[in-house]
Amino acid sequence: MELVQNKPKYIADHIYSADPSAHVFNGKLYIYPSHDIESGVPENDNGDHFNMQDYHVFSMDEIDGEVKDHGCVLKLEDIPWAGRQMWAPDAAEKNGKYYLYFPMKDKNDIFRMGVAISDKPEGPFIPEATPMDGSYSIDPAVLQDNDEDYYMYFGGIWGGQLQRYRDNKAIEVGQEPADHEDALCPKVVKLTADMKGFAEEPKDLVILDENGEPLKAGDHDRRYFEGPWMHKYNGKYYFSYSTGNTHQICYAVGDSPYGPFQYKGVILTPVVGWTTHHSIVEFNDKWYLFYHDSKPSGGKTWLRSVKFIEIDYNSDGTISTIDGQM
Repeated sequence: MELVQNKPKYIADHIYSADPSAHVFNGKLYIYPSHDIESGVPENDNGDHFNMQDYHVFSMDEIDGEVKDHGCVLKLEDIPWAGRQMWAPDAAEKNGKYYLYFPMKDKNDIFRMGVAISDKPEGPFIPEATPMDGSYSIDPAVLQDNDEDYYMYFGGIWGGQLQRYRDNKAIEVGQEPADHEDALCPKVVKLTADMKGFAEEPKDLVILDENGEPLKAGDHDRRYFEGPWMHKYNGKYYFSYSTGNTHQICYAVGDSPYGPFQYKGVILTPVVGWTTHHSIVEFNDKWYLFYHDSKPSGGKTWLRSVKFIEIDYNSDGTISTIDGQM
């Protein structure tokens, strides 16, 4: 694999932040991350130690310019249905309104998607009183396909609870499929015109291997785990995601926002820290990968820092691999 050799840059050193969703609004780059804190919760496979309480928004006028922290734009105690753990968010704009989408456990410890609204991309954001009807699991990522059509991609296994659902319904004893069975799929759903709900039942986003077969649950180096992102490049849809326990960012390419998607390769090799979560954005005619690692905290995987690096597309549309240890 060809490795990108330019150097990454951290965006902030005064707070820990992770899971960055980067967007260009009104000619400025905005980053919507989760906000890591030291809450003292012991580590476990359900991710209880990722005990975030609020969201900040960062912005940049130019890629190497000053990064502005707009402060706390939404906090747990402002949300009527809140339980705990405000995980990785995303944002979208429509008709001059800005929508912050976020996963959070409700009072029954079930992950749902919330939406909060602002007149400004930097917030503050006012939450809706209830979660999005029919929502579940984690990691919302919203694609604006054209002026009217917006799609949300979501889902994460283990602590993200995706294994507890089949056909959008909770099942009695949720678990991952056997290794020889098809892997659990991320979900895709078109949003309603008011951006506050699902316009349809969420659908499986299928990732195919080199033989045109769905990736298997035992294929941990390639199968979906969490952290979806969708962007468009040269008319193609690029779906990228984290493989979770194998710590890679991989991608697949399709001709429709619904797929199917053909697996293409690795964008980012494992970083320092357990988790890996990213976004890809075009800004001033260059493309950038925003992601995080735990180097500044000395490897504490629940105390992460957002960084970015320019990415390279090859002539065939593939993306050069980035060394996550840089």
